[in-house]
Amino acid sequence: MDFVSIRIITSDVARLVDFYERATGARATWATEDFAELKTAGATLAIASARTVPLFAPGSARPADNHSVITEFLVDDVDRVHQNLTGFVTDFVNKPTTMPWGNRSLLFRDPDGNLVNFFTPVTPEAIEKFAR
Repeated sequence: MDFVSIRIITSDVARLVDFYERATGARATWATEDFAELKTAGATLAIASARTVPLFAPGSARPADNHSVITEFLVDDVDRVHQNLTGFVTDFVNKPTTMPWGNRSLLFRDPDGNLVNFFTPVTPEAIEKFAR
């Protein structure tokens, strides 16, 4: 089994797609006005309208109601990315911080309040773990 994507349910697909395109530099592929995907080398971020939820099970997901998942992106230089996002991202949770497990992390919220972590491995162990 392979992990291939995570899907965010939103009330405003265009707004969230624009945010993630600007934040990541990836371009979305739109399947319909209710569904788009941003593909990276490691996985895909799918963004879908709340109108798609009943296709799975009515009421099974709610937009802007995530309190437990952090979507993470590996970046080359988290400090540079922080500078680039300043003025665009409106809700930084922390500035770049080196974590005990060896990643330098920048945590912020997308327009729906979902947590996003951009990180760069900085210790030898973390660098080896995420070698590309």
